Amino acid sequence: MEIYDAIIIGAGHNGLVCAAYLLKAGYRVLLLEKRPVPGGAATTEYAMADTAPGFKFNLCAIDHEFIFLGPVIEELALQKYGLEYRYCDPTVFCPHPDGKYFLAHKSLEHTCAEIARYSERDAAKYKEFTYYWQRLMRAIAPIFNAPPQSLIQIAGNYNLERVQDVLAVAGSPKKALDFLRTMLSSPEDILNEWFDTEIVKAPLARLMAEIGAPPSQKGMASGAMMIAMRHSKGVGRPRGGTGELTQALVNLVTSKGGVILTEQTVKQVLVEEGRAVGVRVAQGKEYGAKVGVVSNIDAQRLFLQLINPADLDAADPDMRSRIERKIVNNNETILKIDCALAEPLRFEAYDHKDEYLMGTVLIADSLLHVEQAHALPMMGQIPDSNPSMYLDVPTVLDPSMAPPGKHTLWIEFFAPYQIAGAEGTGLNGTGWTDDLKNKVADRVIDKLAEYAPNVKQAIMARRVESPAELGERLGSYKGNYYHIDMSLDQMIFLRPLPEIANYKTPIKGLFLTGAGTHPGGSISGMPGRNCARVIIQSEKGILSRFFGKGYV
Repeated sequence: MEIYDAIIIGAGHNGLVCAAYLLKAGYRVLLLEKRPVPGGAATTEYAMADTAPGFKFNLCAIDHEFIFLGPVIEELALQKYGLEYRYCDPTVFCPHPDGKYFLAHKSLEHTCAEIARYSERDAAKYKEFTYYWQRLMRAIAPIFNAPPQSLIQIAGNYNLERVQDVLAVAGSPKKALDFLRTMLSSPEDILNEWFDTEIVKAPLARLMAEIGAPPSQKGMASGAMMIAMRHSKGVGRPRGGTGELTQALVNLVTSKGGVILTEQTVKQVLVEEGRAVGVRVAQGKEYGAKVGVVSNIDAQRLFLQLINPADLDAADPDMRSRIERKIVNNNETILKIDCALAEPLRFEAYDHKDEYLMGTVLIADSLLHVEQAHALPMMGQIPDSNPSMYLDVPTVLDPSMAPPGKHTLWIEFFAPYQIAGAEGTGLNGTGWTDDLKNKVADRVIDKLAEYAPNVKQAIMARRVESPAELGERLGSYKGNYYHIDMSLDQMIFLRPLPEIANYKTPIKGLFLTGAGTHPGGSISGMPGRNCARVIIQSEKGILSRFFGKGYV
């Protein structure tokens, strides 16, 4: 049996980040990845090599924002390993059915000038709204960069400037109560409180709903940070695609002696006397871990599929029931459409400029339009009668991802994982078939063509991935690329459950990382970094919080 200090299940970007920090601290690390390539939801691949040779596609994540709220890029010196970011400006373009359009730049002043063409009041309120959420974001960012139940580390992340931000948003009884009310409110309530026009409310609702819930859902107002980030650190994309972040991490990990094995599906975590001591893969081979096993997959698959029930019950007799019944996935995931284009999209009825395509393009006609896009999937219905979507033309910012003069199109369309009334049919019993996914994709393209009429003639090749296929490829439970919902009851020290929120589990030597842990999904690397710190501290004791080798 090959023996390592740490074994990481899943070589997604958080698993790779965790490995990088452990390697820096002197650990021997093995990563086991079920796919042929590392990266998880952070890959860029030649996904249509036969029909669109030379076109590179981001198969899931594309726009990076949260990673700039933490120190991962700088601490790991990822530029030395090939990572180069390009930044979007403008950041958002959202055409409306009446011929108006929302255009956001990184510059807040420039954005407010665009809004003022339609509403002076909303332009002024947008500035005020963004300032509030920028301060709130800065106030809570130190919590993201520490284990959520480690008060000493959280406190250590605050400097005078961050304390001032906390006081600005919650430094008096009135401010504190307003903050609490805001966090418990729904995006819809917040937007109606601040703004008058759909030209502002609709795109903001679409961005706020990116954390995976309809705008009417209470406790989801934190999605407003998506707007604040686009006016502070901005939206970045690695040159060459999201997979270049993964490649930089792979370069770092392998340069430090880490081992990454692909096409290795872990079937069981080996537990002896209440401690995780290794794993067994599908081919039957076993690998040993002296320090511990780190799971970069979701808690439901880990505890319900990879651990002997007797071992879990011995560690915590209530854990199985709590994992089965308390963790929530609301059935919303995405149908992903990738296209090779002969030419970029053109929004001719909207004073078209190619700069509109630098950042995110949103098809969000109204708050109600966004509400339907998210609420219907939760009920098992496909919201394709009037599709809303999030799309990018990444080759406008980065021409290296397609042959000269050609482009790619990335479309995210929210859809149910399990289609109501279709149980037991289609892929994995979800109701999704090739015929259905392509019919839905046709309707999405039809809707896009109402705004960019040249899209149909521009498409040279198309790849459609149903929610069931996405879930199978990523190995994500119910196709949820965030592992579990990003609702307030499953965030910070409650993610995924209070007793396992600090990256440790009842089984000694078994640790959690990934999107299903604090601070949640998206490209950030924070779960990987935080988990590595917990492992190092567990090994070296409390002094390593300040002096431990490899600790930062």
